[in-house]
Amino acid sequence: MDELKEAYRTLGLPENATRDEVEKRYETLLRKARAKERSGEQDDGFAEVTKAYRCILDFEDRQAAEQFNQEAYGKYKKMAGTAEKLDHFWRYYKFHVFGGIIVIALIVYGITAYMDHKAEQERLAKLPPVDVSVMLLGNYFTADMSGETEPIEESLLTGFPNWKRFEVLLNYMPLETANEMDIASQQKAVVLLATEKPDVYVMDKASFEWLVPQGILTNLDDMAAGEWKTLLADGGGSALKRSTTDDPAEHVYAIDVTGTKLANSLPIVGRTKPVELVIGIRVDSPRADKAMQFIQQFMESGK
Repeated sequence: MDELKEAYRTLGLPENATRDEVEKRYETLLRKARAKERSGEQDDGFAEVTKAYRCILDFEDRQAAEQFNQEAYGKYKKMAGTAEKLDHFWRYYKFHVFGGIIVIALIVYGITAYMDHKAEQERLAKLPPVDVSVMLLGNYFTADMSGETEPIEESLLTGFPNWKRFEVLLNYMPLETANEMDIASQQKAVVLLATEKPDVYVMDKASFEWLVPQGILTNLDDMAAGEWKTLLADGGGSALKRSTTDDPAEHVYAIDVTGTKLANSLPIVGRTKPVELVIGIRVDSPRADKAMQFIQQFMESGK
């Protein structure tokens, strides 16, 4: 009983709290713990919270089982024998029943997924063509921590009033693997990098240093020495020169636009303030001209 009392204290609940209150309290603490992890903080006490939560639920389950055993068939009176047979049938064949339900659920899910996919394709077909597709790569989060990219796309459209559509993919990539969640996020990020082909990569500096040796960024030497020279000289950004695995000579592969007005207007947060914003263009981008305009607009917005 002492362990149970301590469990309620850990969750910050009275000992007479209902199961619903316990569930809601645990969900609240879980969301807070996940929010801390997303912002780079560690919540070492959450393991104790989970232990306390399971202790309370286990105790309530045992109590319910004991009460059920005491009242199992007595309430059925003359029908007690029939109730017992039905109970035994359920115990022996419940997995068959569950299996049938799962099969039906999978069929329904498949049909629903197909219809949703079809509806989504129809919706996309009605949208204007994409001007530039963007991958945000690094320790980036949406300002509201929702992970939804629509506010970012809307913010970009405000900065590019003559354009009709942006396609933004948020690819969270922690290069410092502090825990299993970071490792999983890093693995997911690598898969997205291998499968998605955006026009531009918007990165923090650590992600740029990791990505540039792989040779998937466009050489921007001509632009940095030509059309963008004045903008760079006026502080509209800084050219980042690096070498790649295949080319030991240093070339400009990205422009650091951290602190520009357009960069600061994006509804994203990162590990630094102002949020680091380094932009590079994918070598095989089918919209390279607009990708160049994308970088230039950031530089022209000034600091």
